[in-house]
Amino acid sequence: MTTKNHENRDRESNCAASRGIVGSGWRGGPRPGRDAEGEEGDVAISEEVEEGRPQLKEPSKYAVVLHNDDYTTMDFVVEVLQRFFQKTGDEAVRIMLKVHQDGRGVAGVYSYEIAETKSVQVNDHAQSRGFPLKSTVEEAT
Repeated sequence: MTTKNHENRDRESNCAASRGIVGSGWRGGPRPGRDAEGEEGDVAISEEVEEGRPQLKEPSKYAVVLHNDDYTTMDFVVEVLQRFFQKTGDEAVRIMLKVHQDGRGVAGVYSYEIAETKSVQVNDHAQSRGFPLKSTVEEAT
C-alpha cells in the first residue's frame, strides 16, 4: 500500500469515527439517547401498559366414558366406579344402569391428563380381571 493510500484510509476512518458510526453498528441519524447534535439528553419513551389481570382461559374438560358389553357384570362396573371414580353406591348404580341401558355412561369429567390416566387404569383393571369393559376419553360438552 502506498503512503497516499494510507492517508486516504486514515482520513476516511477519522471522518467516520467523528460521525460515531465506526464499529457501533449504527447507520445514520442521531444515536438513541442523543439529540440531533449528538448530545446526551432525556429521551421520552412511550409505552402503553394494560391494566388489570390477564385473561385466562378455562382448561378444557374431558369425560371418561364407560361402554356397555355383553360380558362385564353389573357388580364389576359398580366396583370400578367406586374404586376409580370415588362414586357412592347409589351414584355407581345409577351410572352402571345408564351404561347398561344406553350403551354408554360418563364416569367422570376431568382435565385431559387425569381423564386419560383413569381410562387406562380402568381398562387395565378390567383386563386383569378378565372383563372386556372398555373406557374412552372424549371432550366434554
